[in-house]
Amino acid sequence: MGQSDSLDIAIAKLNERLKAARLGLRVERRGDRLSLRGTLPPRPGSDRLRPHQQRIPLGLPATKAGLKQIEQEAKVITARLIERTFNWADYLLAAETTEPEAVTLDDRIAQFQAHLLSRPGLDVVALAAVKTTWEKAYAPYLKKLLAQTHEHPRQPLGAAIVATLETLPPHSRSRQVGCTALKAFANFHQISLPETVDALWGSYGSHKTQRRELPSDQEILTWYNRIPNPTWQTVYGLMATYGLRNHEVFFCDRAELMAGVAEARITVLETTKTGLHDVWPFYPEWVEHFQLRQGHLPPINTDLATTTLQRVGQQVALQFKRYGLPFAPYDLRHAWAVRTIHFGLPDTVAARMMGHSVAIHTRTYHRWITLRDQRQAVQTALQNRPSAHLS
Repeated sequence: MGQSDSLDIAIAKLNERLKAARLGLRVERRGDRLSLRGTLPPRPGSDRLRPHQQRIPLGLPATKAGLKQIEQEAKVITARLIERTFNWADYLLAAETTEPEAVTLDDRIAQFQAHLLSRPGLDVVALAAVKTTWEKAYAPYLKKLLAQTHEHPRQPLGAAIVATLETLPPHSRSRQVGCTALKAFANFHQISLPETVDALWGSYGSHKTQRRELPSDQEILTWYNRIPNPTWQTVYGLMATYGLRNHEVFFCDRAELMAGVAEARITVLETTKTGLHDVWPFYPEWVEHFQLRQGHLPPINTDLATTTLQRVGQQVALQFKRYGLPFAPYDLRHAWAVRTIHFGLPDTVAARMMGHSVAIHTRTYHRWITLRDQRQAVQTALQNRPSAHLS
């Protein structure tokens, strides 16, 4: 067990003691520092009127000695809250004096990365998933932030974060992911951002999917036959029939499918992006057409100790391109989703099978869901209408 893991266990035990004592505070480790979080009075200058969840930046080191000190601080702070003598000035000033004089942005990024990758309870598979998220959703935007600070070295870090986000295309997915990543980084280091930063999120959403030219069912069948490698035909068939993400094909339980069970359900495993969930085939007859009960997968590296989900998915996209397919792997997933809408599958069920929230499902497939609901309403209205009397 590493030193970081041992400290996380000690923090967890301390928080259990604080909870049992009903102190209303808990310890958090942020990089190499410890802080307390709880329901506290508004800070000076805040527009909040009532106590709310906040963090007290005590600046104590993330060490065993620091834990002993912060436990005593928790008792003192609780007593002051009860006596109504708590004063933010005592703690904000202390935080300023204990903060390192010069922490580079590279160091801050390294601390943030260590925080994300050292959460307790991560096994090899979970750690691989977190590493994929870091490489894809955090590192690119923090690299852009570094470039911004190098170009404007005197710019405050909060302003540099906003400026970095403004360089990303408006109303784009990259802008949304960048906002999520850099706001998380700012929160970790307690960097103040203007309230207007949320407006940078934009309105990226369903219109992107609506513009996508999805392959027809006949096109999907035609291109399956043009794939020369049987193992990649199996990958293609599974994605088309079950709406799987690129990497999910290699991380699902097909035991019932291959055993000949009629419903042909498969289970996407915990190791994937969205965790354990079951999926049924749409169309069911494609199970036999694509020979999915007998098919084998290509021998690519799926050991998450040495690769990532992202790299597995990239190999699928690369293979589609090599075979000259006129659509991307994700188009098969979108086509599956639209197919379930036409079949009348409840949105909550379809969203669960796709491994995302109902809100995302509704936003992404709004166009087709709206058309389905309108058709159902028209059919109901026509069935209930009085007979026309024609002269």
